[in-house]
Amino acid sequence: MNSNDPNYSPLRDVAQSPEATAQYLADVQRVLLDIGKNLETLAIETRLHLRRTHVEGDRWYHARLRAMPVEKALGSVLKNLDNLTDGLEKSAYKRRAHDEAVVNTAKGRAEKELERRQKKNPQPLQAASNPPQQGEPSQNPGYGGPKSIYDMGRESA
Repeated sequence: MNSNDPNYSPLRDVAQSPEATAQYLADVQRVLLDIGKNLETLAIETRLHLRRTHVEGDRWYHARLRAMPVEKALGSVLKNLDNLTDGLEKSAYKRRAHDEAVVNTAKGRAEKELERRQKKNPQPLQAASNPPQQGEPSQNPGYGGPKSIYDMGRESA
């Protein structure tokens, strides 16, 4: 593709390769995790500041009650960020699994086609043409073998 093409998208090349997709998603995840660390620090510092902010006439729990909505909002952002980074990791795995499924589908179809052809044109059985070799036990255990547990010791090698 040409970068002068109006329909050109650099992510098109990334989307076509599972390795490039995984690398790109890992880079995005790394950036989001760094942002997450900063947001965690911000949430802690905000919590400390808001809970220390008292107004005259407050009881001991009023500052905490006023801080709770802000803490909850920042906690929600952190939770969503964790879900986002987990989703990126899962997406990279699913992208690779998709390519493996495409390859396996082609192989599976070829195997099914071969089985279908063999089912339509079965090969003649060759079991009767191979008599047992000397020294091999016979195929029918009902004849020639020991007849009881007392005969077990009489069979010679």
